[in-house]
Amino acid sequence: MQGNTVNVRVVSPIITKGFRSLADLKALETPGVTVSHAEIDTGPASIESEFELAVSAPGTIAKVIEAERAGVDAVVIDCMGDPALRSSREVVTIPVLGPAQTGMHVASMLGHKFSVITVLRRLRASFENTATIAGLGTKLASVRSVDIPVLELERDLDRTKAALIEEAVIAVERDGAEALIFGCTGLMGCAGAVRDGLLKRGIDVPVVDPIPTAISIAAALVRSGLSHSKLTFPAPPAKELLGYADIRLEPRLAAE
Repeated sequence: MQGNTVNVRVVSPIITKGFRSLADLKALETPGVTVSHAEIDTGPASIESEFELAVSAPGTIAKVIEAERAGVDAVVIDCMGDPALRSSREVVTIPVLGPAQTGMHVASMLGHKFSVITVLRRLRASFENTATIAGLGTKLASVRSVDIPVLELERDLDRTKAALIEEAVIAVERDGAEALIFGCTGLMGCAGAVRDGLLKRGIDVPVVDPIPTAISIAAALVRSGLSHSKLTFPAPPAKELLGYADIRLEPRLAAE
């Protein structure tokens, strides 16, 4: 942290250029918090499967290591699959946050149960697993989807927002959700429209937009002098690593 300024880097774990605009991230800056951005060099165009989560991991870890070496204070991984979250925490000491885990914890503080509104039905198991690992399995009311692939979300934004509102209403009225989370970071910026749509139907519940939320939490951790436990996320053992030139650990982070 330079002076009183916290630098949070958002790492997009996909190779699709322009999916995440730096201007959109800069709009999330607040006094004393700057936001930078990085994209992986090798990996998937988008993440909608366990396979794509796996192949995004090496590039994501490399960018997290690069961020710490550049003096960045905290990293937010730009995907609701939280790719390489645990492994990234092993190789750096700065806070690394996944928007799914972070969003779920925040939602659980704001309502008795929460629902995730995501893009595709196939992602349901992933979110249920994330909630269980985070100790929030009993807080997850449902996972609902709008059936629009990640790379098509902005093709017809009005349609996307309408679908989000409809699924959000069902999550509240049928599933018992009292807080909502977007299940894709590609939906960043839609929370206001969804909340307005719910209010028009007499439903007053928080709608968590995961990336802005994770950035705020990351900055708060830095200012509080907190990061992940090295008992929970110990450094990996020092050994030969073939074929991953971008993932070079500092000696202090490689356990002997």
